[in-house]
Amino acid sequence: MLLSTYKCVNETEELMSPGAIKATNPCSPRVDNFVRNTRTKIIDILHGRDPRLLVIVGPCSIHDVDEALIYASELKKLADRYVDELLVVFRAYVEKPRSSIGWKGLVSDPDLDGSLNVGKGLLASRTLFAQLSSLGLPVATEVLNPLVAPYLEDLISWAAIGARTSESQPHRELASGLPCVIGVKNNTEGNIDVAMSAMQSIAQPHAFVSIADSGAACIRTTQGNVASHLVLRGGSKRPNYDAQSIAKCVQQLHARNLCGSLVVDCSHANSHKDHRNQSKVVDEILTQRTSGSTAVKGLMLESNILAGNQPLTANGQLKFGTSITDSCIDMEETELLLSRIAESVRETSNGSIVAPIAVAH
Repeated sequence: MLLSTYKCVNETEELMSPGAIKATNPCSPRVDNFVRNTRTKIIDILHGRDPRLLVIVGPCSIHDVDEALIYASELKKLADRYVDELLVVFRAYVEKPRSSIGWKGLVSDPDLDGSLNVGKGLLASRTLFAQLSSLGLPVATEVLNPLVAPYLEDLISWAAIGARTSESQPHRELASGLPCVIGVKNNTEGNIDVAMSAMQSIAQPHAFVSIADSGAACIRTTQGNVASHLVLRGGSKRPNYDAQSIAKCVQQLHARNLCGSLVVDCSHANSHKDHRNQSKVVDEILTQRTSGSTAVKGLMLESNILAGNQPLTANGQLKFGTSITDSCIDMEETELLLSRIAESVRETSNGSIVAPIAVAH
């Protein structure tokens, strides 16, 4: 049958504009100041001007806003407890890239039933980001759909360009104009060349089709974003958080005049997709720091109220506080790991600040 006989689009539905969604939860002057200050603090950590360690921690994905806020209230206590050693940023992922099929995240399907109420998902996501920022927890998220970013970008302190999209030109263009720090992941094969090329592209000016606050199509012209860094998440062949891999990454980054500071994702391929291995990754990085390595400036942890994960079933009966995507460590282990990381930072920094790291301008 010829393709022309198929009807591929069933219907179209208008969405609220970014401006209208923002008006439901505006970025207040206090929150705006908090987000801007956090972005500066992250940059200071990456450049060695701040001896603390960046820790991006939270659920693999957000599927229940109420549960996310319960988790956030506990994480905020830990963030305050270790504020002198750690900058804790909440991992609030509301868009999920899928290798084949599966639930695409809070923005796309907030009701978890395939109804794809994107308008509701955008409202829920912005409300969550505003509540987290008001609580004093910075927001980290992955930017996936370039047309979603205008709805949320003013509330984001750190954004990831994921392993599946680091080679995508639209995502590089988008990141070049985002007002936050950008973490670029190596691709799913473990290749860092793609991520380094992305960092170079992100630092350059671009012009591309986007959406204005009014909802109208527009051309967004950017100046380039030099606040990007590499995130090591392992690859299909092996993890890449060992000392040799890290030293090689830093050498290659410096050869391209890129930021030599790294964030290590303790989950995904680095943990062999087993949440119980995240602590092993943490311990290895802390050992490297104790041995004098200053390359790793941050860690990413997938953590939730309860450990493990669960399938998203048709009847919608879900266990409280448990991931419906990747398996996570629980809050108890999160507390233990943050305590261990903070203690290591105290022991290795001794109040000193390491020399700044070169970054492309």
